[in-house]
This record gives sequence, C-alpha cells and structure tokens, in this order.
Amino acid sequence: MNDDVRMTAWVRGRVQGVGFRWFTRANALEIGGLVGFALNLDDGRVQVVAEGPRENCHRLLDWLCSDDTPGRVDGVTEIWDTPRGVYDTFAIR
Repeated sequence: MNDDVRMTAWVRGRVQGVGFRWFTRANALEIGGLVGFALNLDDGRVQVVAEGPRENCHRLLDWLCSDDTPGRVDGVTEIWDTPRGVYDTFAIR
C-alpha cells in the first residue's frame, strides 16, 4: 500500500523575513523523502506544501507547530490530500 500523502499547511504569525522558508526547506530535506515548497503569501502567512510518506509529513507538521521554528508561529492550519507528483525537490518560492 502506498502511504504517500500531500500536506498543505498555512503558518501564521511572524514567519516572514526571519528565514522561515529556508529553515522549513532544510528541515524537510533533513527529514527526507519530502518534495514540495515553502512560499510567502501576501497576507503574511507562509504556505508549505509537502508530499511524501505520511510519517515524514507529520514530522514536518510537528516541527512547523513547535517552538523550534524561526520567528513566532501563532497557528497552523493544514489539509491532507493525495499527492499530485509534480515536484522533484523541496523548493523555496
């Protein structure tokens, strides 16, 4: 059974201008097996899309919700879906 998933998370707080996307990418690469991107949104949030093994996506989500991120995370909203398979790596956009 293929247990790959797509997680899209919207992170709100003081998450722009603090290296949040860079650290998100570094964390995703350290976890391994994840592809997708981190993107600054015009409303001040960061959108994170990760595709890969469910357990690895949960590890990234746990990190996004933790106190170990740069800046300050006030909240994270996520949705889960089936992977689209259009990413080759984890990028900063």
